[in-house]
Amino acid sequence: MTVSVQDRIIAIIAEQAVLDPEQVLPSSSLEDLGIDSLGLVESIFAIEEAFDITVPFNANDPVQSEFDISSVAAIVRAVETLIADQKG
Repeated sequence: MTVSVQDRIIAIIAEQAVLDPEQVLPSSSLEDLGIDSLGLVESIFAIEEAFDITVPFNANDPVQSEFDISSVAAIVRAVETLIADQKG
């Protein structure tokens, strides 16, 4: 069985937030889940490693980043876009 991009990202975020994956909803923001700036950076690194992609993320100013971190669903969409772009 193939694990979806969303399921893999939820697992990564749940691990960072020390939550069960069922508690991580697509509509959740990282703030809602209790993920601080260090947890955010660790999540980004884990996502890059899991999907073999490079995330255009500015840890010093995440609001101005090209990578949308406003919700779990936004992160999933951004990762799916990066995967598609990489496959070209």
